[in-house]
Amino acid sequence: MASILLHHPCHQLLTAKHQPSPKARRFAVRASSSSRSALRVAVVGGGPAGASAAEALASANIETYLIERSPSGAKPCGGAIPLCMLEEFSIPRPSSTAASPACASSPRPTSPSTSARPSAPHEHIPMLRREVLDSFLRSRAESKGARLLSGLVTSLTLPSSPDEPYTINYVSSPTDNSIAGTPRSLEVDVVVGADGANSRVAKAIDAGSYTSAIAFQERIRLPPSKMDHYEDLAEMYVGGDVSPDFYGWVFPKCDHVAVGTGTVVSKPDIKKYQAGVRSRVEPKIAGGEVIKVEAHPIPEHPRPRRVRGRVALVGDAAGYVTKCSGEGIYFAAKSGRMCGEAIARTWERKGVVREEDLMREYLRKWDDGYSVMFRFLDLLQKVFYGSDVGREALVELCGDEYVQRMTFDSYLYKKMAAGVWWKDLGLGCRTVGTLIKAGVLGREMEKLGRSGPGVDQ
Repeated sequence: MASILLHHPCHQLLTAKHQPSPKARRFAVRASSSSRSALRVAVVGGGPAGASAAEALASANIETYLIERSPSGAKPCGGAIPLCMLEEFSIPRPSSTAASPACASSPRPTSPSTSARPSAPHEHIPMLRREVLDSFLRSRAESKGARLLSGLVTSLTLPSSPDEPYTINYVSSPTDNSIAGTPRSLEVDVVVGADGANSRVAKAIDAGSYTSAIAFQERIRLPPSKMDHYEDLAEMYVGGDVSPDFYGWVFPKCDHVAVGTGTVVSKPDIKKYQAGVRSRVEPKIAGGEVIKVEAHPIPEHPRPRRVRGRVALVGDAAGYVTKCSGEGIYFAAKSGRMCGEAIARTWERKGVVREEDLMREYLRKWDDGYSVMFRFLDLLQKVFYGSDVGREALVELCGDEYVQRMTFDSYLYKKMAAGVWWKDLGLGCRTVGTLIKAGVLGREMEKLGRSGPGVDQ
C-alpha cells in the first residue's frame, strides 16, 4: 500500500439549502427585444467558473446576471490549486487568517518503503477554503457591475428562433420574512452554464452525458489532542483497499477533518472503500464524532457538447476536471474567464453572439490549450491507478527529485517545465524500469495486444 502526505493548514466548508414553495407567486423580468442595444447574459452558478465568467463579462460593460443557489455555502472540495492561480486571478497570498481564501501547503510523498521531501521547499500548493474563495470571486464580479441573484434555477426555456431570448426560470431564495422563495423568470440573450456536474443548463441543451466518479466523505470532529496532528497536514492514500481507481484522503476543516474516498468503476462499493480509508487512519481519528456525511459527483471527461446555440458550459458543468488528481478549481475559473472574454470580444466586434462565435472564440481555444493535458492525465491514471503495484510505482517515481521538479513546475505554473535532455533520458529509463519492476508495463502491453487494431492480413 502507499500513501501521500500533503501539509496544509485547515479550512472549513459550509453548505446551505432551501426548499422553495411551489405555490409562490411568479415574477418575470423580460427582455425588450432581440434588437436592443445592450447584451444580456445570465451566468448560472456562482462558484469559481461562474464568478470568473461574470467578472469578465461585467468588466466589458455587459449586462450580467449571476445566479447562485446558495451564496453562503460551498461545494465539498479539497481545495488545492496551482501556485500560478494566485497571480493570474489576483487571489490574496496564502495566510492562516480566516478571511484569506488560500493557505499554503508543501507536498511530501511517502510509501511504506520510501519517503521523499519536496525538491523546492520554498514553493507550496495553495489550499483554498471554498466558502471564502467563492464569496471573494463573487464579490469581485459584483464590484465590476454583475448583479447577484440568489436562487435555484429550475429550468431553461429555449428560444424558438435564433433572435429570441432564453428564459431562465428560478426560485429566489427565501428572505428573513418568509420561509419559501418566489418563482421568477429572466430573459437573456446568452447563457453560461456553470452549475456543476449535475448541470440543469446542460440537461436543457441536451449536452450529453458523461462518466462521473463519486466522492464520499465523512466530517469527523476529533479530540483536540488528535486534531493537532492535522493542524497543517492533509493526507492522501492510494491502494486497492481505499479505491480501485482513485485515492482516499484526510483533509482538515479547521475544527474537524473530512475523511473520504472516490471511485468511478465501483460506485456501489463506495462505503466499503470508505471503511478502508477509516481503517488506515483509525489510530489518528479514534474517539472522533461524525458530524456530517456527504457525497458529490466528479466529472471524468468533457461533455460531448459544451456549446449549443447561445449557451456555453464551463467548469464542472462542461466536465473540466483532470484525472489522477481530480483537480478542477483552476480549470473552472480559467474556462469561465475564457468564455466570458470570448462573449465580450464577439459582442464588441460584431454586435451579436451566435453559436459559431462561441465555438470559435471559446471552445476551440480551450481545446487547443488543454485537451492534450487532459488526455495525458487520463493515460497516467489508467497506467498507475489500476493496481497496487502501479500505485507503488507512482510513489517510487515521486521520490526522484528531478521528477518532483518537472511535475511540480508543470502543475504549479500550468506550463511544461524546461528539462535537461540527459536527465529526461534518465527519467524515461527509470520510468520504464519502475513499470517493468511493478509489472505494469507488461500488463498494459498485453492489453494493447489483445485489443489490437484489427488490420486484415
